[in-house]
Order: sequence, then structure tokens, then C-alpha cells
Amino acid sequence: MLELVPQLLFTGLGIGAIYALVALGFVLLIRAANVVNFAQGEFSMLGAYLMVILSGALGLPYLLSVPLAIAAMAAFGVLFAGATYWPLRHRGQLPVIISTIGASIFLSNIVLATYGPSPEVLPALFDSPGLELGGVFMDSQYIAIIVITALLVLLQFLIFERTLLGKKLQATSQDKEMASLLGIPVAVMVLITFSYSAALGGIAGVLVAPILFVSVGMGALISLKAFAANIIGGFGNIPGAILGGLALGVVETFGAAFISVPYKDAIAFALLLLFLLVRPQGLFGEKISEKA
Repeated sequence: MLELVPQLLFTGLGIGAIYALVALGFVLLIRAANVVNFAQGEFSMLGAYLMVILSGALGLPYLLSVPLAIAAMAAFGVLFAGATYWPLRHRGQLPVIISTIGASIFLSNIVLATYGPSPEVLPALFDSPGLELGGVFMDSQYIAIIVITALLVLLQFLIFERTLLGKKLQATSQDKEMASLLGIPVAVMVLITFSYSAALGGIAGVLVAPILFVSVGMGALISLKAFAANIIGGFGNIPGAILGGLALGVVETFGAAFISVPYKDAIAFALLLLFLLVRPQGLFGEKISEKA
């Protein structure tokens, strides 16, 4: 069984990269708008179904459908913010969280009414099946997932640390009132964050669609795993969300191989429970002490 370890590690990193992308969308909204968006998984589902529409129903070239689907998700993020966040932004966290849960249910049922419960199938991003390296077969779709995730993480780091827009986004996430006093358009920054978060979810859906069947329920499962990754890495911590997503993907892949495939989801959530019991602040979170 030991010879399977490199293969399982590669597969786990590919699945974990999807969780990391969606978890990154969670973190960005937590930091910028102080909102937990429970419809983040539905962004992935919508991105996958947009590919079904563009490349399947409309017959557009696959590589043209990908950027169009991502652009549509970015625009949808702005509409989503206007419907769920903006009217309730001054009423505290709970009403906004409830509105995102409602939006998640609404979006799922809209897609269910349109396409029904039968899953859809999408082809892989590349025609090549992959390559074999050192006894490990590297599927082309998994390679694309890992490489694109790494590039997006690098791009986000450069934007946040090397550009004026990134500095404004960070200032908005830290203190909206002070950022507004400094002349930063807080509303625009929040909308940009929602748009980027939706685009990340859409990218995750486009990447994972050829591996999983495109179905209404795919978003909810991805969302739960990404939220668990967020807690494991440290709530609201960007490096933690990435590492938590990768770790969760690896653990569930090894669990499916060595313990039980039907219980792979339970194994992943057992890891979450372990962290909640032993280190509730997560890998990169800071322990906060309160005085009575």
C-alpha cells in the first residue's frame, strides 16, 4: 500500500486546492465585509453550470467558455452583494448570514427547477489524459487545478502586497470607518471583494466539474469542506485557508484509500472536530483571552 502514497498525495492536493480556492473566497469576505457567505459553494455550482450552458447548450469553444463563465460569475458577485449584503449591512452579522443562507437555497432550487436532479458531464480542460512521473500518474485536470490555484494565490499576494488597490482592500478590511475618512471608497472595495470571491468560486467550479458530476448538490458539499478548511487553518486567515484546504483534501483522500470510501466525508469532518477540541483557533489563528 505504501507505493500508493505519492499517487494519493497528488490526488489529495488536487482536491484540496479546490477547497482552498473556495475557502479563500470565505476569508476575503470575512476580512473585507465581516460576513460569512454560506452561498460560496453555490458560486462553484453556478460556475460549473455556466460551463454546461456555454460549451454545451450554446456550443461555444471550451477554452472561450471558461473566461466567459468566470467573467459572468464576477458580475454575479456584484449583484449578489446588492441583494444579500448591502440592504442589511448596518443590521449586524446575523441578518446578512441568514440572507446568504437563503440565497444559497434559492440558487440551488432555481438550478434544480431548470436542469432537474440529473447530473451533467463536462469534458476535461485539456485533451491530454496526463503524464506519468516516478510511478505517479498525473491527470491533466489535477495538474491544471494545482497550477491554476498556485498562480491565483501568487496573484492575490502580489495584488494585496504590491498594488495600491491591494492596500485599499486591506485598509477596508481592517477598519471601514477609518478607510472612509482617508478617502477610500469603501463601498467599491466591498463590491470588488464580492466580485472576486464569486469569481474564485466560479473558477473552482469550472476546474472541479470534469472530475465530479455537475449537480445541484455539488456546491453545498464543497462549501462545507471549504468552511471546515477555514476553521482548521484559522478563521479569517488567508495562509490558513489555503493550507487547511490542502490538508483536508489530503486527509480525506488517504482516508478513502486506507479506511473507507463511503466514510471519507466523515473522516474529513472528524479532523475538523479534532481541531475544535484541541486547537479551536486553527493552525494560524491566535488564541484570544477574555477577562470577566
